Amino acid sequence: MASNKNAFRDYLQFEKKYSLHTVNAYLNDLAYFEAFNKNHFDQETIEQVNYSQIRSWIVSLVDDNMSNVSVNRKIASLKAFYKFLLKIKQIEVSPLLKHKALKTPKKIQIPFSEKEVDEVLSQMQNPVGFEEIRNKLVIDLFYTTGMRRAELIHLKLVNVDLSNGVIKVLGKRNKERLIPVLPIITEQLSVYIKERYSLEVIVSEDYFFLTKKGLKLNDSFVYRLINSYFSTVSEKVKKSPHVLRHTFATHLLNNGADLNSVKELLGHSSLASTQVYTHSSLSELKQVYKDAHPRNQK
Repeated sequence: MASNKNAFRDYLQFEKKYSLHTVNAYLNDLAYFEAFNKNHFDQETIEQVNYSQIRSWIVSLVDDNMSNVSVNRKIASLKAFYKFLLKIKQIEVSPLLKHKALKTPKKIQIPFSEKEVDEVLSQMQNPVGFEEIRNKLVIDLFYTTGMRRAELIHLKLVNVDLSNGVIKVLGKRNKERLIPVLPIITEQLSVYIKERYSLEVIVSEDYFFLTKKGLKLNDSFVYRLINSYFSTVSEKVKKSPHVLRHTFATHLLNNGADLNSVKELLGHSSLASTQVYTHSSLSELKQVYKDAHPRNQK
């Protein structure tokens, strides 16, 4: 089992290019199932199991009040492992071949309205000093490019091209993509760069966005930044960088952008990922339909 797990880890990390965090999550799920299998079926390895054994594990997870979302994630790890074993010809049939994921409620992310975004940006209209200039630029970049939080945090100074108005980001699975930026954002980028160079100490030299101590930003810092500004204008439960990414996509679709273009801007590998953002534009379409159809005028 150990050699297969090591090979699986390398496959995820170097071929699939998953992050270390994701790789560890997959391996932890395998170890969890391996322990269960040993305790309940006295079986040392999980290479050769049947679906009833996996089903028993699913039942035990549900009995422990684990959510269907979490159970599905663990089973996805198993499915990936057995798919890998098929690939290297260690097994002939996956025990999860006919498995169907547990049903989960569809969570609809509610984007910020254009008015809410405008209110936040109007409050930050004339930023003064490094931190205010940086904070406004962070919010503007999320809203005008739809980049992910990790992409913003890991943005390198060398990958900001002011002359061509583009930035290069490193997305999921280490996929690079170029994102165009609006002229008004290019101006802000230029102003921020000057302020950045005025910092007394710069520790994380390669990274574009820094704290006032010259360190690279982290996840919680960026989350708190977005949450604090949008808490002043919005009563939505969730106020996060991802909601701003969602807002970017929704507002583009509402204003006539086609789904394929939004897909490319977001860095999605398939349209299915982008389609989750269409619910808001559908609500706009419903309103237009309601206002315009003759049967509704009577």
